[in-house]
Amino acid sequence: MGDRLKDKVAIITGAAKGIGFSTAQRFAQEGAIVILADMNLESVKEAAAKIPNAEGFVMNVTDRASIQAAVDQVMQKHGRIDILINNAGITQDARLVKMTEAQFDAVIDVNLKGVFNCTQLIVPHMLEAKSGAIVNASSVVGIYGNFGQTNYSATKFGVIGFTKTWARELGSKGIRVNAICPGFIATEMVKAMPENILQDIEKRSWLGRLGTPEEIANVYLFLVSNEASFVNGVALEVSGGISL
Repeated sequence: MGDRLKDKVAIITGAAKGIGFSTAQRFAQEGAIVILADMNLESVKEAAAKIPNAEGFVMNVTDRASIQAAVDQVMQKHGRIDILINNAGITQDARLVKMTEAQFDAVIDVNLKGVFNCTQLIVPHMLEAKSGAIVNASSVVGIYGNFGQTNYSATKFGVIGFTKTWARELGSKGIRVNAICPGFIATEMVKAMPENILQDIEKRSWLGRLGTPEEIANVYLFLVSNEASFVNGVALEVSGGISL
């Protein structure tokens, strides 16, 4: 237990499981009031119940009304939002020649437009407070691309574009914006991949393994903490060196 985020109010999207849930746990350990946001009421309430000083909210990042409703409730109760982790994301993989328009649109809508929606609706409260920290989830795929991920790669490259732009627009207003680019992390989403592909990824990693959600949570923690007070506009690769 620490106090690096003492009394800070942090909203984390896609927080019911995986990296989002681990990040919520880590932030709570450091004294934050954690707002877990996810699509399913039951799963987000269940997740929040496992974390001290946490609350679960239904939020669909593609539905601005649902974001606004959650943000209004948080502001009413706590009067501030200090941290936003744009973590929610989906995959719908297919090679270019096989990808349907519906697959393309769904991933763009959640991973790109969703990050825009959440940030645009939350930033006014940070501007009013003249302080805040935002971290967007990109990916190593957002730096190097990946076979079968036209839609996902485009969103993760795009999120880095958001990050660089917002860091310029908001930095002078006391709000830092950064991105993290995880490699392959042992979440349910990744573990569902075929065993031979997982083994191939482990072989390609210089650390010889997948990352853990906790390792990503620690980087999120660093970037939103005062220890990173001069870090702005960075897209930090957290991949065990898989790209080397």
